[in-house]
Amino acid sequence: MRAAVLHTPGEFPEYGEHPDPVPGPGAAVVRVTAAPLVPLDLLCASGTSYFGRPAVPYVPGVQGVGVVESSDDLDPGTRVWFATQAGMAPGDGSLAQRCAVRTEDLVPLTTGVPDAALAALGLSAVAAWMSLTWRGGLRPGEHVLVLGAGGAVGQAAVGAARSFGAGRVVAAARSVAARERALAAGADAVVATDGDTDALAARFADAAGGRLDLVVDPVFGPAATAAARALSAGGRLVNLGGASGDVADFSSAVLRGKSLSVLGYTNNALTPAERAEAVTAIAREAAAGRLAVAHEQVPLADVAAAWRRQATGDPGVRLVLTP
Repeated sequence: MRAAVLHTPGEFPEYGEHPDPVPGPGAAVVRVTAAPLVPLDLLCASGTSYFGRPAVPYVPGVQGVGVVESSDDLDPGTRVWFATQAGMAPGDGSLAQRCAVRTEDLVPLTTGVPDAALAALGLSAVAAWMSLTWRGGLRPGEHVLVLGAGGAVGQAAVGAARSFGAGRVVAAARSVAARERALAAGADAVVATDGDTDALAARFADAAGGRLDLVVDPVFGPAATAAARALSAGGRLVNLGGASGDVADFSSAVLRGKSLSVLGYTNNALTPAERAEAVTAIAREAAAGRLAVAHEQVPLADVAAAWRRQATGDPGVRLVLTP
């Protein structure tokens, strides 16, 4: 089969021939139709991550959408979303024509959302969805601030907050293009994340209409510091990333005085069943037009160029590779 194959950690994968997958017990073979290129793929392939140096050669790709070719549990032809452990454990991932996938990591799909659109949402949308609900406890009518709102997680969080009945959704992002993506995702207002922390906190509070109940934070750093200061009494900040830094400053007096909660979130805390439930809900919302991430389809043969775009910073949209 044809696949994107990484031969040396830290370098770009090459498009070429690779052995067809041979599924072990409890696994299926999926014909891949769309696979997003995400920061986790590059982290795993770097050879310097906390997962350790991956065994090479291997095919990257931690998630995708496709059609079951063979399985002991699902009928051939079943359309699925799937996750892999490529780069985190021995084995190949989704950036190929076919992929061996553990049965527990398959999620059957019944909605009509296009494969590339669902692949673009994927685990980023799962993180946004669960940060709002399972971790953040969003209630209808509450006001939400989404940091890093132009990225995939941020766009999904904006759309999901709307779906859950948030009273007001404010999006924060650095660039004009990112703020435009957040508006397209359904934000009521957007805020630029420049300036000093006190001024930014004031802009957050003003944009939220003087009430801020929940912050979804994939960036941390100074923006998280400002967001915490803007939270109303009983507010919650859910952190699920550190794109702007690994440290944020929180005032003990503010945390105690407002009885605030600062919570951490990772998709790794989910069981396969919980993840599958979230993916199913996300697919339903996407099919109804309430949830989307800006994306661009790229032929798998152009994986090296796509990898370079992702490695050099924000490519502007989620890149989805199609075999």
